[in-house]
Parts: sequence; C-alpha cells; structure tokens
Amino acid sequence: MAKEKDLSKLFELHKSVQRCPRCGRGPLVVDTAGGELFCSSCGYVVTEKIEETGPEWRAFSKEEKDDRSRTGVPASLAMHDMGLATVIGVEDRDASGRSLPASMKAAIERLRTWDGRSQVHEPVDRNLRQAFSELDRLADKLNLSDAVIEKAAYIYRKALERGLVRGRSISALIAASLYAACRDTETPRTLKDVAAACNIKKKDIARCYRLLLRDMELKMPVVDPTKCVSRIASKAGLSEKTKRRALIILKRAEATRTSAGKDPMGLAAAALYVACVLEGESKTQKDVAEAAGVTEVTIRNRYKGLKQALNL
Repeated sequence: MAKEKDLSKLFELHKSVQRCPRCGRGPLVVDTAGGELFCSSCGYVVTEKIEETGPEWRAFSKEEKDDRSRTGVPASLAMHDMGLATVIGVEDRDASGRSLPASMKAAIERLRTWDGRSQVHEPVDRNLRQAFSELDRLADKLNLSDAVIEKAAYIYRKALERGLVRGRSISALIAASLYAACRDTETPRTLKDVAAACNIKKKDIARCYRLLLRDMELKMPVVDPTKCVSRIASKAGLSEKTKRRALIILKRAEATRTSAGKDPMGLAAAALYVACVLEGESKTQKDVAEAAGVTEVTIRNRYKGLKQALNL
C-alpha cells in the first residue's frame, strides 16, 4: 500500500511538471540555446535562465582537450582581482580552432596588452598584485596550505583598507600577515622561519605584526607545543616511539601548568630530548637544538624544569 502511494505521488509530480501552469496543457519544451522552459501550446515561459550542469560539448584549446568542465579557477582572496577578471588567451585562434589572420593577430595582441593594464590601473590593485606575488613565493617556500594563504590575504586586505600599508614596506607587512595567519590557524611556523624565507629582518616583521595586532584588534591563540613535535622529530630523524613519548610528556606538563609562559618550540624540543633519554635513543642536545632552531641552553633549562616538575 505504501509503495502504491509513493508511485502515485511520483506520477502526480511528473504530471504537474509536464503541464503548463497557465493553460493546463502541454507539453513543455526546453530551449537549450536560451535556457528557457516554455509551453508549446500557449508559449508561456515557465522557467528562464536554466543553468546547464553537464560538461561542455567540446574543449576550446589543446590544453583543455580532456577537461570539459564548466567551472574554472575558484575565486580567491589571494589574487588581486579575486580571480574574477577577464583573460584573453595566448593562443591566436578563433572559437573554431582556426588560426587568426595576421591583421587580426595585431589587434588581439593590442587588446591583450590593454586588458592586462586595465586590471592594475588603480594604486590599490598594484599594491595587491605586488603583495600577493610575494605571498605566493613565501607560501611556496614555507610549504603552507591554502587555508593559511587565504587567511593571510584576508588580513592584508583589511590592513590595506585601514591604511596601515601607507609608509611601510609591502614585503614586511605581507610577511607579518602570513605569520599572523600561521598563528591564527595554529600552523607551526616561527617568526624566524618567515624572516628567513622573505629575507627581511625579524625585528621589522615583528614590528609590523605588533601593528596588526594593535590596530586590527586580532586575538591570537596560544601556540600548542604538541604541534611542533612532529616537525622537530622529522628534522632530527627521531623514531615514532620517541615522538609519542614526547607528546605524553607535554600533556603531563600542560596538566601541571609547567608549560605556562614557555616558548613552545623550546618546550617541544626539551620534551623530545627527555624522550630520547628515556627511550635510549642516541641524540645530543645539539642535534635537537639545531632541528628546533633554539639554543642548547634553552633545551637544558627546559629539560631541568620538566625533570623536576614531572619527577622523571
């Protein structure tokens, strides 16, 4: 009985779609060129601007031969025009794939040049283009995810709206925005790493970072030392058993409030060194310090603190 009711509902729905809401007759016809659904009896347009969700019927270039998708590159804050600008292709061919005549090639080349110039006509566009070019280079060097890049671009755009870029280095401010994005997303990248990647003094990036925090009222979470363990262990070539032991030590240190106010990278390095001693893995303080980017004195001090607090 339930199956018969479901079938009747489906039949009624199909019947209502096939009938015209104005004259009650049909059938309804789909105009693929105009994207309209209209009645063949009275001409009433039921629906207009129907979106075609299927693939394109042909590719328009040799590079897109196997890709007939309708969607292009998604909109991104890390592009000066958010990826929504027009693009005139480099291939001098028409829609049918035939080569353009010589007279038309010169005109298309001129249009291509002016199209590129028109996109960066305003000073803001030029600023964003330079900043995001630097951001792309830094993200590639630091091996960052798309989420971090989008967050950094968002912070820089907000700083540009507030006029914080005026009179300051674009490279330093985009580096500070990237570091702020890393802190906000809890990505283990230190200020020293960002400074080394962009070849700018750490002091200049720190000054711009403090400016962003103060004027934009950003609230940054405290860095979790456990997020730094995998990175240090990978660089130092430590075993998985040692890494798991270090994570247990850090959780105990957090429970006893020993980790409060300590540098996360130094604390993670000290926990790894303690784990090496407990597991019998032959790694010196110098090896772990070089992998973490901290001094041996820092590891020694954190090692003593962990040993006393956790009774190791």
